[in-house]
Amino acid sequence: MATAKSPCPLLKKHSQTDLLSRLKTRKILGVGGEDDDGEIHRSKISQVLGNEQKFPVRHPFGLRECQAVSAIVFTSMGIMALGFPEPLSAMMFGDGDLESPLVMRMYGGTLISLSLSCWNALYTADRSIIRWSLLTQICYFTLQILVMGLGLWEHGFPSLEAFVVLLVCFICLCISVLYYCKIGRKWKK
Repeated sequence: MATAKSPCPLLKKHSQTDLLSRLKTRKILGVGGEDDDGEIHRSKISQVLGNEQKFPVRHPFGLRECQAVSAIVFTSMGIMALGFPEPLSAMMFGDGDLESPLVMRMYGGTLISLSLSCWNALYTADRSIIRWSLLTQICYFTLQILVMGLGLWEHGFPSLEAFVVLLVCFICLCISVLYYCKIGRKWKK
């Protein structure tokens, strides 16, 4: 009588390696299909935590160039304020007489810190980081315009250079507000 041999237990097909079984398991877990936003999650963890990175990421035209210029300007102004506070004060406020260069050097340290935020936003694709960087620039330019405007009003607009710096700050404020509003919108594919 011929007996049917049972396969060796090591040669059995495991359900984990069986493609159909894996697909059924993923279907039960709710992984691999599209959700309401059209995203396809590869794991349950990414489905629960959410995926903030959208690929491909679209940014408004000229945003990266504006970020690069902002980072370069803040860095160079910060270095100039740290190393040469008197000429920077003369350019911004029209007088080269500083009672204490410490104030301009602290201003330079603040600009260097702000430039780090700009450099960080330049190399990221995360919208929230870019928006925070733009909001920081908006706050800086608003305060810069208020402080310079009040200072120049008290001294009676002593120089053309100070007025030009004030005008440039206003233009940069408008550009930052524009990009901040555009980054907040949802982009269609």
